[in-house]
Amino acid sequence: MVSLSDGQRPRALITGHDGFTGAYVAHEMEAAGYEVIGLSHSATAAANVICADLLDRNALQAAMAHVRADVVIHLAAIAFVAHGDAEALYRVNVVGTRNLLDALAQARHRPRVVILASSANIYGNASDEPITEETPPAPANDYAVSKLAMEHMARLWTDRLPIVITRPFNYTGVGQDEQFLIPKIVGHFRRGEREIELGNIRVWRDFSDVRDVARAYGAIAATSPAGQVFNICSGKPHSLEEILEIMAGIAGYRIAVRVNSSLVRANEVVRLVGSAGRLAAMTGQAPSIPLRETLEWMYRGVA
Repeated sequence: MVSLSDGQRPRALITGHDGFTGAYVAHEMEAAGYEVIGLSHSATAAANVICADLLDRNALQAAMAHVRADVVIHLAAIAFVAHGDAEALYRVNVVGTRNLLDALAQARHRPRVVILASSANIYGNASDEPITEETPPAPANDYAVSKLAMEHMARLWTDRLPIVITRPFNYTGVGQDEQFLIPKIVGHFRRGEREIELGNIRVWRDFSDVRDVARAYGAIAATSPAGQVFNICSGKPHSLEEILEIMAGIAGYRIAVRVNSSLVRANEVVRLVGSAGRLAAMTGQAPSIPLRETLEWMYRGVA
């Protein structure tokens, strides 16, 4: 276990800090003056990183007693909707989060805010547009069910911990794995490939830039609105067909799309567009990066 500094800076613990989102959130929190501590499930020699698996209750309790976090941002999860192991989804996303909350509640140092990342997937095929935080959940896959179950479980801890739940819609940026759709498309164009296999391209999503998402987490940490739920989104729908057209303009050529039926998900959510009005009203944080700029940044591949 690392030796942490005893400086006067507030301390932010980020689970999943070494993942795609975590790296950007860590940068945002460091820029805001926090000492950032990462939680990793695997051994690491990196500075300011604590090793503890979310499914190891004893290790988590020891880690939370040691870290004395002022802000906790819980990003660690299985975040791929099409992940094939449903049991693992529930273990990590629900039981792992419960273990973390239990460890935080037992620690002598109380954080002023614990931010839990849920997902806009809990809304499923909602008829509302835009979707607000009051839209009834209708999860359509195991990933979404695991996140909604995590939310319900977390409410059992609100008398002991200042919990905020976020529901990010789709977002992307440099460093996201190509198992996700936008990086897959951008990667094909960067490599000059002439054909791509996709599932249903007639779906609409609310895509944000990961840098906007990181800023949203920073704003929530600063205001610490315990007990609240926030969508994190751009409020602007884009179809996959539109994204392919934007990328054709950036790369200077069109790519042939071959629909692979095995990539078409059962119970596909056709349209998912959110409202970030509550987040903007509470924190003053609003998305500012248009999707074309995000795609150009990803195409250049410079973080």
